[in-house]
Amino acid sequence: MPLSTIKPRVRESFERAATTYDAAAVVQRRVCERLLETLDPSVFPLAHQLLDAGCGTGYGVRLLRQRWPTAHITGVDFAPAMLDLARHDSDACCAADIEMLPFAAASFDLWWSSLTIQWCDTDIAFAEAARVLRPGGQLALSTLGPGTFKELRAAFSTVDQHRHTLPFSAPKAISEALTHAGFCNISLRREKHTAHYPNLKTLLHAVKAIGAHNVGEGGRSGMMGRQAWQQVEAAYEQHREAAGLPASYDVIIGYARK
Repeated sequence: MPLSTIKPRVRESFERAATTYDAAAVVQRRVCERLLETLDPSVFPLAHQLLDAGCGTGYGVRLLRQRWPTAHITGVDFAPAMLDLARHDSDACCAADIEMLPFAAASFDLWWSSLTIQWCDTDIAFAEAARVLRPGGQLALSTLGPGTFKELRAAFSTVDQHRHTLPFSAPKAISEALTHAGFCNISLRREKHTAHYPNLKTLLHAVKAIGAHNVGEGGRSGMMGRQAWQQVEAAYEQHREAAGLPASYDVIIGYARK
């Protein structure tokens, strides 16, 4: 099932998570910070128009403001409840899907997106990024790779064959999509980020609190029985570390130029 067909459910998930997102988004904030840390500051000494594509509650907007205090920063998100929280920090906000940006061509110096494109058709999203960037404009993105939530998939595979996470893209697919959209000077790297939780229920609650629980095709449609749940818990316990049960994030950080 194409991601476009589940967009309404994705939007609903993030709408519901708007009030709980910031408290739960520990890894998401860390990744956003890493995306800015490794963005060469000499690239945009005179950056004026910045776009945060999938701005959520505005954490990335605030980081960009610290780097470029005089820039005009536009935040875009398709979940209005998230966008309401980002309005205080953005110069402009727009409720829109980043696959269909309501901006004229060549409007921005920087297209920035942290942990959003995993919910998108990358070919369409990158084509839109190229369209709205000015010649020589920069793209900066973070997304999730196939190793994300590997412990969760392994634990649930002991009881069923349903899909319990998104089908995350590998770096090669991201690079090919950027190239196809016309980008050059593409640079991608992977980082592993891990969050730890005392038990599986707390882990799943945290995933739900950021709106990232399974909403796609192939997920379990009914409630899990007690015996199956206990089996999943036991399987996940095999991954326990000193800090608790790990939730791995296979993070892809990338930059490119139009």
